[in-house]
Amino acid sequence: MADPLSLLRQFNVNKKEIIEREGQIIFGEFSWPKTVKTNYLIYGSGKDGAPRDYYTLECLLFLLKNVQLQHPVYVRQAAADSIPVVRRPDRKDLLAYLNGETAASASIDKAAPIEIPIQVRRIAGTAQAGGSVPASKKPRLEDQQMQRVKEVLAARLEAPRQDSLINVNKIQSLSEAMSIETIASLKAKRIANKRKTIKGDTEDMGLGLGTSLGLAGSSSSELRGMLDYDFDVTKDILNRERQWRNRTSVLQSSGKVFSKNIFAILQGLKAREDGKLRGHSSIPPGAGRAVVPPGGAPPGMGPPVQQQGPVYSRYDQERFRGKEETEGFKIDTTGTYHGMTLKSVTEGTQPRKAAAPTAVAPTAVAQPRPSTGPTKRVSRTPIIIIPSANSSLITMFNAKDVLQDLKFLSTEEKRQQGCRRDNEILLQRRKEGNLTVPYRLIDSPQKLAPADWDRVVAVFVMGPAWQFKGWPWSGNPVEIFVQVSAFHIKWDDIPLDQNVAKWAVNVISLSRTKRHLDRAALMTFWEKLDRHMLKNKQHLRF
Repeated sequence: MADPLSLLRQFNVNKKEIIEREGQIIFGEFSWPKTVKTNYLIYGSGKDGAPRDYYTLECLLFLLKNVQLQHPVYVRQAAADSIPVVRRPDRKDLLAYLNGETAASASIDKAAPIEIPIQVRRIAGTAQAGGSVPASKKPRLEDQQMQRVKEVLAARLEAPRQDSLINVNKIQSLSEAMSIETIASLKAKRIANKRKTIKGDTEDMGLGLGTSLGLAGSSSSELRGMLDYDFDVTKDILNRERQWRNRTSVLQSSGKVFSKNIFAILQGLKAREDGKLRGHSSIPPGAGRAVVPPGGAPPGMGPPVQQQGPVYSRYDQERFRGKEETEGFKIDTTGTYHGMTLKSVTEGTQPRKAAAPTAVAPTAVAQPRPSTGPTKRVSRTPIIIIPSANSSLITMFNAKDVLQDLKFLSTEEKRQQGCRRDNEILLQRRKEGNLTVPYRLIDSPQKLAPADWDRVVAVFVMGPAWQFKGWPWSGNPVEIFVQVSAFHIKWDDIPLDQNVAKWAVNVISLSRTKRHLDRAALMTFWEKLDRHMLKNKQHLRF
């Protein structure tokens, strides 16, 4: 459906004539009152709970006519003509849209109610080419004619009963005057005539109405005036009506934002797909393979499939379970012992297999090696090393509050609360979708096995080089920080340590007074650690 703003832009770009006549602004076949509101928002309305207000069609048309005037002169001219002005912040964007320089504007409210236009095709057909029908030539009902019509109607309604066409005294039963067959034929004829009757046009209806009301002496111009009077009243009522919803605006939601609601779902799906692709294509060889017992794969199973790591399954516990759970007895928990004696169950099946003769050459079939013990499951939990000195801002006392809750509490405050120092902390990091990822926090790297150093992803640096004594990579901080992401927490009013300034260390500065900035500063630790692990430690869980 056409709206006044888009038609004003179309007529202005195509240099078409816009007609102003009798308080109406006409765009070809459509017409709106001058005071009709468009869907272009006034600057400042609709913000902070303020009601929405829109520019009128007369206001925008007056701006196009006086666009060459400077803004102060334009404001004085509009005030002199009692026309609302376009505010200065809206002027540039509005003119760019009306002149066709831009296809849309952020100030256009597509959900705003749009008033229904008035069709002017009939008026244009009766008017001369390029002219208009003046009000004096329109058929109007004069005051004397209106008074005359009222008197005739009142006389007709107050007429005595005896002048009626029906004589009450002579009324008798219809069944006494006619037979039943005659009455039935009259009813059938009346129904047939009623179905074939076609209503006449407005003039015929007006003449029939005048005849039935006793206005046979009235002229047809008087009846036409009555109809025009009703049309004008109806037209005024329709002009005050505003359409609140149409088939386009009803599909637009004001409570949902597409960029926030839909994009969040799409980004979650994309991150999940990227994680799956990374798990299948970017894992180093052997880093995520499922561990197979030395005895080989169980019967009926195919070759081992490369996975991101050992996946827990309640139906696949035998792959990671040894024979210690049978208290020293060689009992196969996956087999059946129906019909066997207690001795054969406790001794197992190995002695019988060893005593059985075989005629096959030893080199023909390779015998599987017996299982020596349970297979150790490879851990994928990342490790973060914390300084053990109490002079560091982050210790085992407050590491969980700093890294998990993103809230800084000093070591002294934690001790006053009665907290104990743990040798190892399992931190649960919260991610999007209510997911948690575990991280292992330690302050004694000497306890790490050689295989565990591959899971060390971050270290908090104090400054002295003796902190890395006994570390791999020859204990050289320069080589260590290539493999492990290094961080340093300090107060913003304390100068940076000289060694930390020379090394590749991510510095996190905290303020003693502006404590509300702690969360934003500590969030940078996880952002930089995720980038480091995505580049160097993709086989770990993060």
